[in-house]
Amino acid sequence: MKMTTEEAFVKTLQMHGIDNAFGIIGSAMMPISDIFPDAGIKFWDCAHETSGGMMADGYTRATGKMCMMIAQNGPGITNFVTAVKTAYWNHTPVLLVTPQAANKTIGQGGFQEMEQMNLFADCVAYQEEVRDPSRIAETLNRVIMQAKRASGPAQINIPRDFWTQVIDVELPAIVDFELPQGGETAVSKAAEMLSGAKFPVILNGAGVVLSKGGIEASKVLAERLDAPVCVGYQHNDAFPGSHPLFAGPLGYNGSKAGMELISKADVVLCLGTRLNPFSTLPGYGINYWPTDAKIIQVDINPDRIGLTKKVTVGIVGDAAKVANGILAKLSDTAGDEGRTERKNTIATTKSAWAQELTSLTHENDDPGTDWNVRARKAKPDWMSPRMAWRAIQSALPREAIISSDIGNNCAIGNAYPSFEAGRKYLAPGLFGPCGYGLPSIIGAKIGCPDVPVVGFAGDGAFGISVNELTAIGRGDWPAITQIVFRNYQWGAEKRNSTLWFDDNFVGTELDEDVSYAGIAQACGLKGVVARTQDELTAALDQAIKDQMQNGVTTLIEALINQELGDPFRRDAMKKPVKVAGISKADMRQQVV
Repeated sequence: MKMTTEEAFVKTLQMHGIDNAFGIIGSAMMPISDIFPDAGIKFWDCAHETSGGMMADGYTRATGKMCMMIAQNGPGITNFVTAVKTAYWNHTPVLLVTPQAANKTIGQGGFQEMEQMNLFADCVAYQEEVRDPSRIAETLNRVIMQAKRASGPAQINIPRDFWTQVIDVELPAIVDFELPQGGETAVSKAAEMLSGAKFPVILNGAGVVLSKGGIEASKVLAERLDAPVCVGYQHNDAFPGSHPLFAGPLGYNGSKAGMELISKADVVLCLGTRLNPFSTLPGYGINYWPTDAKIIQVDINPDRIGLTKKVTVGIVGDAAKVANGILAKLSDTAGDEGRTERKNTIATTKSAWAQELTSLTHENDDPGTDWNVRARKAKPDWMSPRMAWRAIQSALPREAIISSDIGNNCAIGNAYPSFEAGRKYLAPGLFGPCGYGLPSIIGAKIGCPDVPVVGFAGDGAFGISVNELTAIGRGDWPAITQIVFRNYQWGAEKRNSTLWFDDNFVGTELDEDVSYAGIAQACGLKGVVARTQDELTAALDQAIKDQMQNGVTTLIEALINQELGDPFRRDAMKKPVKVAGISKADMRQQVV
């Protein structure tokens, strides 16, 4: 069948149902963007490509549907790097389309030229360059399928002079693979270990959310064993929050109940998780990982199994299928030993942590430091971060999708939100980019227009994506709600400075004369300042109503004191020492 290369490209997108694209328009992509409207593809033109890529990540994570990010070759494409690497560690299957400088001139250092394959080699699960115009549909089809199979971003690189060519092509077939259900021997061994366990614990990761039926399968298995279920760091939506067996998130500022319960385990089923070491760092002074327990690790990627923790049994497979397979092979008496005592332990541990979390209002200082004491004294009438989170919980709809940015105040809130379904919690993931909260929640709202959404960010991280306020007020962009924790500092870095650098605050202070609520208003949006818990709860309640009923986007600037939570990298920092010494007198003037 004869068609143009751009027609072949877009018809292949249609085959896969990819109908949303995020980026900024450029001449290298115009032959295909020109026919997007006729194809039923919506192009969301953001203010910056990095944010556009994070919108794509949020869209796919919230919906499970693939979308694409696309922009001008060279500088437009380089702006995607952070977003693509973020999607990689979020296990998000998005399509990265990178138009390339023309084959005719590449290598001459021409306008907007960049070696784009090497640029993304460490950021994508798969990449391929189109070698001939006649292969454009074949290559695109394979890249899309590889993204789905690997559950990660995949890149297609296309020289821009391959567009507007007439080719004779047969559109390729879509070949889907059935996901593995784990080796029979490994599944049987895992079932045997769990059947004999006295205190089994399940740890759900992102793979449970991504797996069709994964959360339900883990719930049935947990109920069969009466095993508490912890979730990995930033995966609070990997198990129903109201379930009596839910123990909460591990890792930084997570659930003390989850940490205490998993420390008692004799067998841990790590379901759909790569066990990233940051996710199991000690918390609240508890080194909780059960080093003497038998560990069963289930992951779709065999390269991740046993990489960070000593594993007794490794199972390569889909989380739901493996959980169901283990369930079918459990003994008749599985979970019976110590069942009543275990259930009581779970209930009392959870209750004690819930009471403690409710009572937590202020952040503690390490011995020998007093920053948080000074912060409270400096602004005695301002909300603390935990006061703000309690106010938010009072108004946050149970069905809402929320996003979180990286940073101290968002991380303090890690233990608070829970969910009844998956694909509800969009955290920046282990790449840890600042500026994720706003664009990801925009992408989620585009994909789920009938669900209330709320984004969260500290004021430092928000400054990286604030320019998106100039884009999202246009008529076809859906309304969202964004909360910015305003304390005029880069909090995580400032906490490091209080602990290891004698309060030498280099680069940590923000401009107190800037009003993010004012910027929102200048962009035609609604900007609100909340100074108390009551004001914050009321503002969020009204913002949700405005979002869902009136189509109004609201930015809430929550003014909080400068208290600082536990540092992110206590494991990686230490007090520096002076050896040679540094003096300003040694600075030489440059000669120009």
